[in-house]
Amino acid sequence: MDAKVVGLEGNAERVPTLDDLITLQIIRNDLVSIPNQIDRNVTRTAFSQLINEYKDYAVGIVDPDGNLISQSRGSLLIFAANALGTAVRDGLALHGEENLGQGDVLISNHAETLGQHLNNVVMYTPVRADQGRGEIVAFFCVLMHWIDVGGIMVGSSTSTSTTEIFQEGIQFRSVKLMHRGERSEDMFRMIRYNTRFPEELIGDVEAQIAGCLLGRDMVAQIVGKYGIEGFRDAVAAMRDHARRLSRQAIKAAPKGEFSAFAFLDNDGVQLDKTVPIGVQVRLDGERLTVDYVDVADQLSGPMNAGRNGGAVAAARIALKYLISPDEPLNEGDFDFLDVEIPEGKFLSARRNAPLGLSGHMIPTTVDTILRALAEPFPDRVAAAHHGTYGAYAFHGISAFTGEPFFHLDTSVGGWGASSTMDGYGPSRSNVHGDTSDVPIEVQEAYYPFRFVSYRLRGDSAGAGEFRGGLGVEKTYLVTGPCRITLKIDRTKCAPWGVAGGSEGKVSDVDIFRRDGSHIRSFKGTYEVDEGDRIVIRTGGGGGYGYAWRRDPERVRTDVRFGYVSREAALADYGVAFGDDLEIDVEGTTARRRAMSEGQGQVA
Repeated sequence: MDAKVVGLEGNAERVPTLDDLITLQIIRNDLVSIPNQIDRNVTRTAFSQLINEYKDYAVGIVDPDGNLISQSRGSLLIFAANALGTAVRDGLALHGEENLGQGDVLISNHAETLGQHLNNVVMYTPVRADQGRGEIVAFFCVLMHWIDVGGIMVGSSTSTSTTEIFQEGIQFRSVKLMHRGERSEDMFRMIRYNTRFPEELIGDVEAQIAGCLLGRDMVAQIVGKYGIEGFRDAVAAMRDHARRLSRQAIKAAPKGEFSAFAFLDNDGVQLDKTVPIGVQVRLDGERLTVDYVDVADQLSGPMNAGRNGGAVAAARIALKYLISPDEPLNEGDFDFLDVEIPEGKFLSARRNAPLGLSGHMIPTTVDTILRALAEPFPDRVAAAHHGTYGAYAFHGISAFTGEPFFHLDTSVGGWGASSTMDGYGPSRSNVHGDTSDVPIEVQEAYYPFRFVSYRLRGDSAGAGEFRGGLGVEKTYLVTGPCRITLKIDRTKCAPWGVAGGSEGKVSDVDIFRRDGSHIRSFKGTYEVDEGDRIVIRTGGGGGYGYAWRRDPERVRTDVRFGYVSREAALADYGVAFGDDLEIDVEGTTARRRAMSEGQGQVA
């Protein structure tokens, strides 16, 4: 952090001492550490697998104006980018600071405010100085994906064909779950009777409350120990540090306008109509503007997001990847970012639009923004990743309990290669955080399927001097009647390569019936029964640089581990092998010379 006390700027009589600077660092690290500690508590205490195994939540601290101070390292980026502060600002506008007291706990999933599907519920509580009697100095927030909030289909955001928000569940707009420390039993009853999974959901809500209250107390302890001014100095210094990194990167970048285009498969309703995503990024040396110049109008199906949850969130995530991916997330990261998009686009949907698939377009949108920035930031922008949530859900009635069950999963796939290394993966999308696979043994114990195989998908990575990351192949054997809902995208717009690298393979899904029939599909709900097999293959990342420049020894290693087949090694990389994977030097040299000449390069 920079060697100054930000809260003392303009005070010529007070020069920060070494003790001041050390204290600022202590407070800063405490404020970064607290959300991480609460993150672990949430994992240990939540009831549903979406929270205690998959970790579909975010934890953070925002200032009295809703500006992000810090968040847990594992938080989903799509939540932490702006959802926490957006909910708090709406609550302040509705209630007023004076009506948010010590012990008040509020929840919001209001679609028009957050711009995300209704399962994403922000819970927040004010942190007041002077043991709860003083002014608000911060808010502590925990956002969770609630497993089910009603609506026409189990899981609430599961349907690929809703046409209005009211089909997707119940909404809460900054309502008080607790008032001055007293629980609102009416609110708890309302939640319980608007979900298909009351025990799991109430258990998650209790973990969410406990996280908010403990986090509030831990932040209050810092304020009590160092005083309000010391706390504010540290918060201001954190923001100033983030601002400085962002300003430096933007100033150093070439000025100009840079464009890119990609598209999604469809909106889930009009299956033959792709969804365009065209962006223009402008750099003027002072600010970076993301202008959504050519994006689809609001869609009839649920592949929509509001402005905050769509256009703004995607731009913020892309900028964070670009500027300071290894630094803690802070509002200052975005102080020089502008976002332009008209109302009524699918990334800025109007009131009451269906938002069930609100997050699913964000990975490709982030990819597209970064694609536009590859020219001004050639050493920072990687090739495209698999670019989709790749979500699917098993649901039905349990043969053992007679109760409904619901198991949501998202795909892991390959990430794009960069100018210095192969693509990472398999991993989830670029808007996920530290989300994990639910252990196979847990899935098989609770749900009517078994895993036949779960393996890396050979030849799925885009070829290049640095190849993309690999996708995976999962094969499920269904052991009892249920349904599977598929929400797979990015099967037409392949993950592109950079600087001569090749594109990665796209995802595909096959359902093989016990009677020998076969379905290939990416969106929709299907009845499956005992003996059916479901094969899900995920995409690979794009490559970086011409493939014939890849070290033949690295290609041989890829072949040895099954990442690349011998056929692909020859066709894509120009590497020929003899017996026992010995490199055919003469054949490889000739093949690579021909490849380089065909691309107008010198081998």
